[in-house]
Amino acid sequence: MLEPISDSALRAVAMFPIPNIVLLPGALLPLHIFEPRYRAMTRDVLAGSGVLALARVKPGPAASGAVASEPIFPVVGVGRIIASSELPDGRYNILVRGSVRAEIAEEHPLEHLYRRIRARPLSDVAPAQPAVLSALHQQLIGLCDRLAEVIEQGGEQLRELVRTDDTPGGCSDLVCAALISDADERQRLLETIDPSERLACAIRHVSRLLAELDPDTASERS
Repeated sequence: MLEPISDSALRAVAMFPIPNIVLLPGALLPLHIFEPRYRAMTRDVLAGSGVLALARVKPGPAASGAVASEPIFPVVGVGRIIASSELPDGRYNILVRGSVRAEIAEEHPLEHLYRRIRARPLSDVAPAQPAVLSALHQQLIGLCDRLAEVIEQGGEQLRELVRTDDTPGGCSDLVCAALISDADERQRLLETIDPSERLACAIRHVSRLLAELDPDTASERS
């Protein structure tokens, strides 16, 4: 289970707008921080709560360069900096672990070199049919175990990953974060609070990989 983030940390959390990057809960994201405003942000975050919101910048014309000019998606990934290294010239290498999906409740007036928001966490909806959700969860675990048998490397890590979080929603987030790279699809997953929909997405991706890597077995089971 992921470490919860306190309400106080979410009331004024530093926000890092970044193109084509979406932080899903449970995901590990390495970042190289080089712009002066985001070096300052990183210093402040490390000295404080360690909590950071990553907002995907909307595709389109390049922003003007003003701090608050980047148009962003309203649902963001909020996580913790779990490792950091400051380089001699002031740049940082950091590792962020996603903790929660959240929507931007408001953006605070610009008082720093970087933007800050009040983030409202988004909780998964309760399943209308818990037995169906449980069955999808078990189906994903079984598919990942089969995929682990046919991939050349990382099989044991995949078996561990799919069992890291015993909640259906958390399990789907971890698998999707590992397998899906398309930013648009990751953003849709970040905005999806129905765990059955995220499980279905994870199942589709694992099934597609199985069909590509082990077509004979896939056709036998179809």
